[in-house]
Amino acid sequence: MIGSAAQNIITLTDRVFLFYLSEDDFASIGFVSVFYLIVAAIGFGFSRGGQILIARRAGSGEDREAGRMFHSVFLFELGLSLLLFLFMTYGCYYLFGFLVESDVVFDKSLEYLDTRRWGVFFSYTGVALISLYTGIARPSFLIIDTLLLAIINIVLDYVLIFGYYGFPEMGIRGAGLASTLAEVVAFVAFAIYMLFDRHNRRYHIFRWPTIDWALIREQYRLSLPLVAQPLVGLGSWFLFMSIIENLGERALAITILVQMVYLILSIPAWGFSSGVNTLVGGFIGHQKRMAVIPIILKTAKFSLAVTLLFTIPVVFFPHEVLYPLLGDERGDLIDASQPVLYVLGVIMVLFSFGSVLFSGISGVGASGYALRIQVALVVFYLVYIFVVVDLFNAGLTLAWAAEVFYWILCIAWSFYYLYSRRWFGLLK
Repeated sequence: MIGSAAQNIITLTDRVFLFYLSEDDFASIGFVSVFYLIVAAIGFGFSRGGQILIARRAGSGEDREAGRMFHSVFLFELGLSLLLFLFMTYGCYYLFGFLVESDVVFDKSLEYLDTRRWGVFFSYTGVALISLYTGIARPSFLIIDTLLLAIINIVLDYVLIFGYYGFPEMGIRGAGLASTLAEVVAFVAFAIYMLFDRHNRRYHIFRWPTIDWALIREQYRLSLPLVAQPLVGLGSWFLFMSIIENLGERALAITILVQMVYLILSIPAWGFSSGVNTLVGGFIGHQKRMAVIPIILKTAKFSLAVTLLFTIPVVFFPHEVLYPLLGDERGDLIDASQPVLYVLGVIMVLFSFGSVLFSGISGVGASGYALRIQVALVVFYLVYIFVVVDLFNAGLTLAWAAEVFYWILCIAWSFYYLYSRRWFGLLK
C-alpha cells in the first residue's frame, strides 16, 4: 500500500523466494508480477493526482476542502479497486490465454492471482491514505509502514511458499497470499496511526464521506497523464515478457533474472532522474534557463559514474555478487544469463545517462512531449522484439538488444529537444 516502492519490494521478495522453489515458478512469477505492477501503477497514478489537489488546498489554508478531496480520492480508489478485482477474477483467464503459450506459466500465473487479487482493495485505498499525508507534507510514517510491509512479506513468503512451522506448502499461491496479507497489515497499521494522529483533525477526514463527482472528475483529468506514463512503460515490459515466453520457460527465467538485476542497478539512476527535476525547477525559478542544459548533463554524468560502479562487478562476476541474494541455487541459470548480462552492461551505460536527459524534458515543463516520445519509442521497441523473436526466432540476446536501441533513440531525441530550445516557450 505504500505506493510504487512497496510494490517493487513485494515483487522482488516474491521473485527471490520462488527462485529457490523452482525454475517454472520463477519464470511464472516474473510474468504475472509485471502484470500486477501494472494494476498497482493505475491506482498509484490516480492517487498522485489526488495528492497534488490535496496539497494545493492544504497549501492555501483550505483544510476542510483538503479533507473533502481526500474523501473523493478514497472513494474513487475504492471503486477502481472493485473494477480491477473483477477483471482479475473474470478477465485474466482470457488475457493470459491469449498472451501465454506455456501451460505451466498460464496455470501458475492464475494460481498467484487467485490469492493476490484480494490485495488490490488495500493497495488502492492505501495509496489514498498516502495521498493525504504526502499532500499535507507529513510523510514520515510511510518509512515505518514500508519497513513493516517488507518484514511481514519476507516472513510470510518464507513460511507459506515452503510450508514451514506447520503452515501448508502453497508455492506460488503462497507468495500471492503473503503479499496480500502484508498489504492488509500495512493498511491497518496506517489506519491506526491516523486514528491517533491529532494533527489530521483539522481536515475533518473522519466525517462520513459523500461522493462529490466534480472533485472526482477534477482528480481524473489531472491524473490521466500521471497514469499513462508508467502504464506505457510497464505495459511494454509485460508484452516483452509475453513475447519472450514464446521462447520457452528457460528463456523467460533468464529474462526474469536479468530484469531483477536491472531493477536493482537502476535505483541510482532513478534517484538522479528524480533529483534533476528539482534542480531544473530551481534554475528556472531563478530565471537561469541557460544553466538548465549544463545541470542536466552534469547530473547525467554523475548518474553514469555511480551506475557503472555497481554494474561492472555484476556483469563480469555475477556468481560472486549475486550470491548473497540468490545463493548457490540454479547456478546454471546464472551461467546461461551471462550473454544477456553483457548486453545489460551496455544498457546500463545508456540508461543511466538517457533516463536523466529524458527526465529533464519533464523538468522543463514538457511532460506531454515526453509522453509522446515514450509512446513512439515503445511502439518501435515492441515491433523490434516481435520481429526478432516471433518472425526470426533470433534468440534472447538480440531480443534484449531492443533496450539498447530504445535508449540510443531516447538519448538522441532528448538531446534534440533540449538543444532546440523549443521549451523556452513553456517558461513564459
